[in-house]
Amino acid sequence: MTLFDEEAQPVPTPSRRVRALVAYDGSGFSGFAAQLQPEVRTVAGEITASLRKVLGHPVDLAVAGRTDKGVHARGQVVSFDVLDGTDLGVVEKSLLKMLGPRIVVSSLELAPPEFHARFSATSRLYRYTVLNRAVPDPFLAPTAWWVADPLPLDLAGMRAACDPLIGEHDFSAFCRRPDADADLTRRVTDARWEEAGDGVLHLWIQANAFCHQMVRSVTAVLVDVGRGRRNVADVTRILRSRDRAAGPSPAPPHGLCLWEVRYDGVRRG
Repeated sequence: MTLFDEEAQPVPTPSRRVRALVAYDGSGFSGFAAQLQPEVRTVAGEITASLRKVLGHPVDLAVAGRTDKGVHARGQVVSFDVLDGTDLGVVEKSLLKMLGPRIVVSSLELAPPEFHARFSATSRLYRYTVLNRAVPDPFLAPTAWWVADPLPLDLAGMRAACDPLIGEHDFSAFCRRPDADADLTRRVTDARWEEAGDGVLHLWIQANAFCHQMVRSVTAVLVDVGRGRRNVADVTRILRSRDRAAGPSPAPPHGLCLWEVRYDGVRRG
């Protein structure tokens, strides 16, 4: 369904800001951010193309967090502008038909003109799922890292190893640096392991923002603690080193999910 005739004269500059909630299965997408190569399939590319068809005008999509290739989202937030009088209910139904079930754009609502999905966000919450048992589960395979060690992971040790991460730190040792001058200081307000039963473990980690590969790298180090390859002191040492080579390779992307984004204490997701 198209609200405007794409063959008509150029439309006026959009004047209303919209905030929307986005969930997606990251499998098969080359991350969220749109790429220059049109053949590369991304979440942003799919949403933007669909919005242009529905709205009949160009769309500049802002996002709370650009997830990597294979990473999922339950509570991603995007913002974009529409013309006055646009029926958001029609837009939502059209996007569901065009993008579902792999991508779901919901909860469209008008926002203040200064709202920006990325810059207005005060914190993000990620969940990383580990399946720690001898027998895998094919239904969890797309969303959990199967760790089939002979002995169960030391959950108490992994929980204790979260403590050094809390607070404001330079996370250079856990992030891929985009350029030499990038500031990789982040403030982590929560990091904890939850046991969901039957070998399923969830790492919940919340921060004001995250740098590239940060959660996956943190997960890999914590799982190393659970395997007995490192200890709590090693986590502190790696963090203070600010050396990317000091830690292990990042955990697989498919176990990671952007769970929630908050704006001035308001939950979105």
